[in-house]
Amino acid sequence: MPIEFDWVDAFTAAPFGGNGCAVVYDDGALSDESCMALVRETSLSECTFVGPSDSADAAVRYFLADREVPFAGHPTIATVASMLERGRLAETGGRLETGAGVIPIDVAAPPNGGGPVITMTQNAPVFGPRLDPGLVAAVGGLSPDDFLAPPRIVSTGLPFCIAVLKDRAALRRVALQPEGLRRFQAEADVMEPFWVTLGGETEAGDTFARLLLPPPLPPEDPFTGSATGAMAAFLWAEGLFDGPQFVAEQGHWMGRPGRAQVEVLGSPDAIEGVRVGGQGHILMRGYLTL
Repeated sequence: MPIEFDWVDAFTAAPFGGNGCAVVYDDGALSDESCMALVRETSLSECTFVGPSDSADAAVRYFLADREVPFAGHPTIATVASMLERGRLAETGGRLETGAGVIPIDVAAPPNGGGPVITMTQNAPVFGPRLDPGLVAAVGGLSPDDFLAPPRIVSTGLPFCIAVLKDRAALRRVALQPEGLRRFQAEADVMEPFWVTLGGETEAGDTFARLLLPPPLPPEDPFTGSATGAMAAFLWAEGLFDGPQFVAEQGHWMGRPGRAQVEVLGSPDAIEGVRVGGQGHILMRGYLTL
C-alpha cells in the first residue's frame, strides 16, 4: 500500500530555508535498510518514520543514510509540523516517544506569520570528557589556538563534540579532513564536531554554527537542532553566556538560513533540560510506493 509522507523544512517559516526532512508515516512497516535507502534517495541528512506509541502521541524513529540515531532536533520540529497539519497532534502540543526517551512538545502561535512555533524540551545534558584540542582541530583543518574553550562531548539526546571557536574567520576556514576525522572517531564515538561562534550571522542571532558531514551524508547540515541543545548546555555551564535564553542561527552560508529560540532550564551547575524551538514549512506531500 502507498505510504504517506511530508517533506518539511525545519527551523524556518519559508520554503527552501532551514533543514529539510521527510516525515514518513510507515507505522513500523519499513525495514531499517529501507529507511536508510530512502534517506539516501532524498539526499537529506535525516528522515523520520512515525508509528503508534503506548506512552506518547506517536513513536518516532530517526535515520541517517547509514544508521539509526536515538534522537535528532530538526527532524523533531519537522515531524511535529507535519503531525499538526494532519491533525495528528493537539494544537497545544503533546509528547513524542524517541530512542532518547519521551520528548515533551509545546506549540505556540507564530509571532510573524508562517507555521506555529514548535518547542521541544531536550533531555538534561550529559557532559562527557573534554577532548584534546589538537585532535578536534585536525578534523576541521584548524589550530588548537582557534578554540575559545576546550572542546567537550555533550548530549541532550544525541552526543556531539561542542567546539567553540574564537571568531568567524576560524569558522569560515573549517574544512572536513578525512584523516583527522578518522583519528577523532577512533577516540570518540560521537557525531562530528559542532563548530560554534558567539554572535549570530544576523542581528537577531546570538550564535552561529556549522556541522560538516562525511559521505554518504550531505557535505554540511543546514541546521542541527540536537547539537544546538548540547551547545546551549555547554555555553551555559561554561559561563560563556550571561543568560539562559538566546537565538541560534545556522545555514546562512549555505543559502538555507535557519533560526531557533533556545532556553536552558536550571542553573549552570544543575541544568534540567534545554528547550529548542522553531517553525516548519511543509514543502511537499505525497506517497511512497515501495
